Amino acid sequence: MSFLSRIMVLKSQAHFSAGVYNRFGAPSGMAIEGSRKRKAGQAKSRVGLLIVGFTALYAVIGARMVEYAMKEPESVSSILPPDRLMASRPDILDRNGEVLATDIRTVSLFAEPNKIVDTDEAVEKLQTVLSDLDVKDTYKKLSNRTSHFAWLRRQLTPKQQSQILALGIPGIGFRPEKRRFYPGGPTAAHILGYVNIDNRGVAGMEKYIDDQGLADLASVGMTSNQSLEPVRLSIDVRVQAIVRDAVINAVNNFQAKGAGAAVINVHTGEVLGMASAPDFDPNNPQEGAKDGWLNRMTNGTFEMGSTFKTFSLAMALDTGKVKMTDSFDASKPIYIGGFTIKDFHGQRRWLTVPEIFQYSSNIGTARVIDIVGIDAQKDYLTRLGLLTKLQTELPEVKMPSQPRVWKKINSITISFGHGVSTTALQTGVAAAALVNGGKLIEPTFLPRTRDQADQIAQQVISKKTSDEIRYLLDFNGSKGSGRVARVPGFQVGSKTGTADKVVNGRYSSNLNFNSFISAFPINDPKYAIITFCDEPKTGEKAYGGTISAGTAGPIAREIIRRAAPILGVEPQFGEDGSALLVSY
Repeated sequence: MSFLSRIMVLKSQAHFSAGVYNRFGAPSGMAIEGSRKRKAGQAKSRVGLLIVGFTALYAVIGARMVEYAMKEPESVSSILPPDRLMASRPDILDRNGEVLATDIRTVSLFAEPNKIVDTDEAVEKLQTVLSDLDVKDTYKKLSNRTSHFAWLRRQLTPKQQSQILALGIPGIGFRPEKRRFYPGGPTAAHILGYVNIDNRGVAGMEKYIDDQGLADLASVGMTSNQSLEPVRLSIDVRVQAIVRDAVINAVNNFQAKGAGAAVINVHTGEVLGMASAPDFDPNNPQEGAKDGWLNRMTNGTFEMGSTFKTFSLAMALDTGKVKMTDSFDASKPIYIGGFTIKDFHGQRRWLTVPEIFQYSSNIGTARVIDIVGIDAQKDYLTRLGLLTKLQTELPEVKMPSQPRVWKKINSITISFGHGVSTTALQTGVAAAALVNGGKLIEPTFLPRTRDQADQIAQQVISKKTSDEIRYLLDFNGSKGSGRVARVPGFQVGSKTGTADKVVNGRYSSNLNFNSFISAFPINDPKYAIITFCDEPKTGEKAYGGTISAGTAGPIAREIIRRAAPILGVEPQFGEDGSALLVSY
């Protein structure tokens, strides 16, 4: 056998031995079977892992889909979340339930500039519906391809919405909003105030409502589109309409710079009606921005003229230093500190206290206040609320002004309404305190019962003094300058006030601020009225033209004539009120 043949035989034997026995001497078939089982187990494990992996993956995807479905829509800086935009404001009602302000649904137009296909075409189409569209600004907004949102027009009409929808412009959409609507227009503008484009209160009772917590809730998203409990005011919209008519007529008829009036319940402090002219329409407040926004009743201070004589005589009587039967020398002017105190309707004789009031004597009032003294005068005016800021719900309230140092000349001029500037409403509130038994009650634009008012009332003068002031007002209303407001059947007590306006630091001889305080029925007062007419150029000639009796007085007369029956005040005729008015 050759060497090569022997090598082949040995290889063959070695291969056969390796296939039949392993190193432990076991047959090779058993090893093959174990290997197969191990491979099958590994395959099953791998399949199981794949199943678990895919299950986990789809569970994560499902959870994220649920999360996205539950998540609130994302917002950008130029738009509020939908629930805040749709958040309701409460309706505002008058004391009888008539709606003064409410929300109405509307939509606003927006664009997604990144989705706009043809900017020029989009602008041209929008201009066919929105004729006053700012083309340059709109083109700039739509050309910004990195922007995902831009307001184009807020609060569209339904007709505008349908017309824009018909244009079929890609990247243009509408967002639901709410708009504040005032059914009475300017009727109660300065009381209600107005809201901004985002339905947030800016002035008046609208701002007061936000200041009570509504704005804070809205800022953190804790509002909804559900209707809120209405806010009821003390205002009677019928009286309010009469008051506004009267002041608007005064501005027009007397060619005045402004006018104002308020009707106050003397026992509760409720304001039944208040108006200031010029005014504005809260549905479109921007049109009245120049002159109409100023609430001259609470946010303007004026020297109230001779109406202050009512307060001066009240404090003099209340101190006990002066009696109704006392007389004072008003025969000649008073010269003090380079100033001359004289009377407009001078009688040039001694006057009793009722005559000082009837003839509106500056000289007589100065003599009276000299007895009272500066400290007591200042104390009484403070107690009457005439030197401090008026406390009420309206945010627009101005602080009165007074001299830094009260000298004798200041005391004298203040006694007849020069040298101290107050708001018209707080003057009316102080006048109400003089006739209601001597109780100062903070004014309110919300309903208030008499019991509630009594709990916060402050006794500022005695009831005896209050009765004496009612007598003086009645006396002046029937025999003095207050005759202009004497409406047949309604006993009206009143006092006029004509103050020269200060122009460039000097009193003008031809510009007046005229005020008028009144109460009715004066034998048992229920309502006080404060009216004013600022810089009238004409007036009722029979009552003195441009002075208070010819301008501010007629405003009060018109209000009483029309509003007294609505307020439930029954007319009385004759000496004892038992006579009947008969028409033949």
